Amino acid sequence: MREPSHPDACYSLLARDAADQVESYGGPVAGRVVVDIGGGGGWFTEEFRRRGAHGYLFEPDVAELGGCGTSGAVVADGYLLPLADGVADVSFSSNVLEHVDDPMTFLSEMVRVTRPGGLVYVSFTNWLSPWGGHEWAPWHYFGADRARLRYERRSGRPAKHTLGENLFRIDVGKTLRQVRERTDVDIVAARSRYLPFLAGAVTRVPGLREICTWNLLLILRRST
Repeated sequence: MREPSHPDACYSLLARDAADQVESYGGPVAGRVVVDIGGGGGWFTEEFRRRGAHGYLFEPDVAELGGCGTSGAVVADGYLLPLADGVADVSFSSNVLEHVDDPMTFLSEMVRVTRPGGLVYVSFTNWLSPWGGHEWAPWHYFGADRARLRYERRSGRPAKHTLGENLFRIDVGKTLRQVRERTDVDIVAARSRYLPFLAGAVTRVPGLREICTWNLLLILRRST
């Protein structure tokens, strides 16, 4: 709820938690190459660097970089990264997949730049999550257009997101099926990113997972 007014506090906390998750599945990131795709203001990249990683930020929106203090940030499209195959030990993407029209192509690019045996960390807020409508949630359950207009009317400012332009419907079940069909990655974990209990169990229950997962976290390992 405080993300719009206190982004530093929000994303610094989220970055520490995400880095802990990466290290819990793949070991310390010190000395390893971590590629942060769509990392906005650079909070995640800076946290990985603080832990000794070689962190690199790739962000397509110059406005999102803003006053980003992350040195070496690159303006680049996540569909076509300016990186050679297999250069990253960890490819990382936090809350980006719901903002791209073709999430599997985006994921394929993440996999391409990850070395065999390396980790792919990807999380997203699914559409039927209570936060699926982002700033106009939870009114998106009653229709995206209605929710967006309500937000603009009550806040007095334009909504940041528009469905079909920079926010897209993405489902937990469909995404899990598509990832399981891939031969270039193995699923290490599929869980709710934020729930401290029943984190993995809730993602295995069709229907319920679309609402209760809130945010799906996938930890994938590049196949050898």
